[in-house]
Amino acid sequence: MAAGGSPAAYAAIMQSLDSNIGRVLAALKRTGLERDTLVVFTSDNGGERYSYNWPFSGAKFGLNEGGTRVPAIARWPGVTPVNAVTDQVAITMDWTATILAAAGALQDPTYPLDGVTLVPTLRGERAVRERPLFWRTRASGSARIGQWKYLRDATGEHLFDLAVDPGEKAELKQKHPDVLARLKGRYDEWAAQMLPVPA
Repeated sequence: MAAGGSPAAYAAIMQSLDSNIGRVLAALKRTGLERDTLVVFTSDNGGERYSYNWPFSGAKFGLNEGGTRVPAIARWPGVTPVNAVTDQVAITMDWTATILAAAGALQDPTYPLDGVTLVPTLRGERAVRERPLFWRTRASGSARIGQWKYLRDATGEHLFDLAVDPGEKAELKQKHPDVLARLKGRYDEWAAQMLPVPA
């Protein structure tokens, strides 16, 4: 196998993943725990080099949509409506708050969580609400607020309308300088609250 993997190795990993998820779901059903268990399938960040990320640009370790947008599937029989789909924007940190809420546990106010509970969304009880999200790496930063995406990287600052351009192909910073300034300001405000990026 070539260093760093191969399409065949990636396919084998996906096949193993699929089979073992099936084993987990079968065990929950067999033991009678299926209706008492929230199962979440998601990823920490975008697809790696052998993934098919279309229509998104970029990949894992980057801040384009292909590096940050991932599928999230939740299964909670009797709670989550079957075949329901939501456009609610969420982030990995939300699962901690969600699991605590699903289990009936209280968050420790001394250690506030970064995420919010998605239980009302999973129950189909909450309409989609706007949620600002921010990311950064050593070399890049981005903000997603509503339909808009602000990205700063080695090539400069960019603005995209994800509602019509999830592939981030149409640069809109010249057409909407006010939106660029607003999102840049929100990003800078968020970044100022974070620890310094390690050298």
